[in-house]
Amino acid sequence: MCAWRRPRAPGATVPGMSDTTNRVRVALLFPGQGAQRPGMAVGLYRAAPDFRRHVDEVFTLWGPEGAAIRADWLADDPAILLDDMRRSQPLLFAVGWGLGRTLLDRGVQPMALLGHSVGEVVAATLAGVLGLADAVRVLRDRLAHLAEAPPGGMLAVAATVDQVRFSLGGGVVIGAVNGPRQLLLAGPEGPLARSARLLRDAGITCQPARSTVAFHSPAVAVQAARAEPLLRSMPLRAPLLPVYSCYTGSPLTAAVATDPAYWIRQPAAPVYFATALDAVCAAGPDVLLEAGAPHGLTALARRHPAVRRGACTVRSALPARAGGRDSDLAAFTEALSAVAQPVSRTPRPALEPRM
Repeated sequence: MCAWRRPRAPGATVPGMSDTTNRVRVALLFPGQGAQRPGMAVGLYRAAPDFRRHVDEVFTLWGPEGAAIRADWLADDPAILLDDMRRSQPLLFAVGWGLGRTLLDRGVQPMALLGHSVGEVVAATLAGVLGLADAVRVLRDRLAHLAEAPPGGMLAVAATVDQVRFSLGGGVVIGAVNGPRQLLLAGPEGPLARSARLLRDAGITCQPARSTVAFHSPAVAVQAARAEPLLRSMPLRAPLLPVYSCYTGSPLTAAVATDPAYWIRQPAAPVYFATALDAVCAAGPDVLLEAGAPHGLTALARRHPAVRRGACTVRSALPARAGGRDSDLAAFTEALSAVAQPVSRTPRPALEPRM
């Protein structure tokens, strides 16, 4: 069950599927820390056996704690709350992997994979850089080290980089640039609270993100570096599907994908989702499909100039609000029909040729 499976290369024929299934150029987006919501994908887990099988594979590989993670995910009153990284990180990975693997199994052949933070681990695993069992080992090891990090968090800010510079300091940094006015600050608990007060006093909108760890900041650099022995001991492969890096803002090359140092730094390095999304949109997708907890990346993608001018559309594999079996299954089925079959499109304007 945990053997590594090489994904189909783009353009490969899918047994039993029409050759029309690959006419839609789809980029799959995988969210990261902060996107988790109670009940996310629970309805689909109960309604779709193939999705449930893939998610359960992750829980099984997680070992004894896997059953507890699943129980808290499905419970109305979990023992450990979802925003705790002991739950958010495994579940974001499991749901992203389950959705991505199910879409691939059903004939979707993405022209790009783009993941935010832990979502990039999902993307890399789907592309074959890491085997599933090795990816789970990396995340388990990473969380064990990050548990020793000082108390911290992240702050979502509606402002430009220049507008927030005055509020930085004391270990608080820009942890993610998700859009022109969509930032995440990250840092230790006390200094981050000070940054929030300064921003609000200046009339800048901000709110705590769903994280109890200062991901993508120097506050976790020491702990992240402790993953080096494990990462240097396991095979890393060139991606068989195009993965766009939120750290370099460009496609993940074989040299970078197979460099353990890249994955070691990942939890502490800043995320440049906006730059990576620019690169994906420049490649000419028809659909940007968020395959994960709803709907953070969907909202960011809808603001992108390529989407606003009609060059591509945005969809999500899950409903905007966590629901039951019917609503989850309906959202997934609708998304699948949009990307696994030909769709009617408004032609691009003559001055905006397809790239």
